[in-house]
Amino acid sequence: MASKATSKTRCPWGNSPDMHDYHDTEWGAPLHDDQMLFEFLCLEGAQAGLSWRTILLKREHYRRLFHDFEIARVAAMKDRELEKLLLDPGIVRNRLKVYAARDNAIAALKVIDEHGSLDAYLWSFVDGKPIRNRWTGQGDVPASTPVSDRMSKELKKRGFRFVGTTICYAFMQATGMVNDHVVSCFRYKQV
Repeated sequence: MASKATSKTRCPWGNSPDMHDYHDTEWGAPLHDDQMLFEFLCLEGAQAGLSWRTILLKREHYRRLFHDFEIARVAAMKDRELEKLLLDPGIVRNRLKVYAARDNAIAALKVIDEHGSLDAYLWSFVDGKPIRNRWTGQGDVPASTPVSDRMSKELKKRGFRFVGTTICYAFMQATGMVNDHVVSCFRYKQV
């Protein structure tokens, strides 16, 4: 659907002005940076049950509170620091989600030690290259797939939390492991 502000045709969800930049520059672009992958994993977990827009508006605050998602620094966060975060209205103040960031950082460090990088491990679920879908409408896009099911199962085994199959699929979409831009979207051919 074309936005009145521009002549670009975007995915329907990316048409609101506050989502343009994220849709146009980040979502679906292959991401291979451990720190950014960890950030998306944490933010997708924080988003569970909420809208992505809510998390996107809080993203900069999350970055400040969680040390720009530097994995080792998040893994070293103490309970008292996490408890203090639960008082901050700039993030989703759900105890399980806040503590999951540290648990996920600890699990990520183990993955990095074993696989050399978080990037190598996570991208192995798609054999190192994006899955290119050909959806014609937003309603065609699934909430999960067998690949996200497998990713979820394996991450949980490794101690990651808030990594259900729907969260994993949203993570895969955001980080470009799958190209779920609808084919009429200008970004479809770019990513």
